[in-house]
Amino acid sequence: SKIRWRIIVYSGKGGVGKSTISAGLAYGFSKIGKTGILDADVTGPNIFKMIGAMEPLYGENEEIIPVEIKGIKLVSLGLILPEGQPVIWRGPLRTTAVRQFIKDVRWGDLDFLVADLPPGTGDEAITALTDFEPHAAVIVTTPQKIALMDAQRSIVMARNLGIKNIYLIENMSFLRCPQCGHEIDLYGRGRARELAEKMNTNFIGEVPLVPELIKASDEGRLLETLENTELGSLFQEISRKIIDDLEKSTSP
Repeated sequence: SKIRWRIIVYSGKGGVGKSTISAGLAYGFSKIGKTGILDADVTGPNIFKMIGAMEPLYGENEEIIPVEIKGIKLVSLGLILPEGQPVIWRGPLRTTAVRQFIKDVRWGDLDFLVADLPPGTGDEAITALTDFEPHAAVIVTTPQKIALMDAQRSIVMARNLGIKNIYLIENMSFLRCPQCGHEIDLYGRGRARELAEKMNTNFIGEVPLVPELIKASDEGRLLETLENTELGSLFQEISRKIIDDLEKSTSP
């Protein structure tokens, strides 16, 4: 497999919308080139459900063959386990699963591979951060102070592991009133930008809380819902910013 750009998406804590951002970025990248999603969150795989990928994975010649939905390739443990089956594995087995997903998938030629990592700084996250050899890391946070504390740790971790292109994105930044269009500050909008400035890290954007997207994710319609919408355009804009930075960083 030839993969031009590998981008990881992770967070210091769960519940900040990491998988939604991963799917949104993959949507944005897919408008530019061939794209895949690696769901490396082995204990909480759910991207497959969000984008409506229900076909099970299969293997061929000791390689995993991704499924494809709306032109995006996907590998997820959720496409192997029976629905509702928890992953009751100890650390070494979870780490082995992450490593296998990274090394043993027949992606073919891709322009972009987005990896949705487990939250936190545990063994699986470290394995993914090192074995995946990412060109960029997108750290997801909400404006809440507790989430920002974990985001700061994630930035430090990415730097310590040698990742040069690090981005911070503020999810659930605000809610736009459907009647008047007024933007409602829910958790302290703008704090992620302040953290990015403090840490000398790229701030890549504010993503609003969109109730329609939550419903669409539950119904497996996330990708369709992003089409021809302001939020879909935002994800395309963010994806383009990342690509432009990566190309600049590798140009002579």
